Amino acid sequence: MENSYTQTELIDEVKNLISFSISNLDAEKSNFTLMHRAIIKKYFEAKNVKIDYEKQMVSMQIPVGRRKYTNITFECQDMERFLKACLKDDQKHVYFYKELLSHYNLIVAA
Repeated sequence: MENSYTQTELIDEVKNLISFSISNLDAEKSNFTLMHRAIIKKYFEAKNVKIDYEKQMVSMQIPVGRRKYTNITFECQDMERFLKACLKDDQKHVYFYKELLSHYNLIVAA
C-alpha cells in the first residue's frame, strides 16, 4: 500500500478519510477527533488543539516565536473543508499521511 500511491493520490485518500470521518464522528470506536486534532497540529505546528464540533469552534496554541505560543480560537463553519485545507502537498508530510491512512484503515476495517 505504501509504495502504490503517488503523492497526489495519497492526499486524495486522506481527503476521503476526512470526509468519512466527519460523517461518522459518532461511530463506535472511531477516534476521529484525534485524527482531526493531529492534522491541525501538523499544519499549524500547534499544541493543545481542541475542537468543539457542536459550536464549530477550533482552539489551539500556535507558535509566535522561539518557544512562545499564543492562544487562538475561531469559528469553523465547514469543518470538513477546513481539515482538507490543512493538508500540505509536500514530501515532508507524506509519511504522516501514510501513517494516518494505515492507522485508520485498520480501525475502519475492524
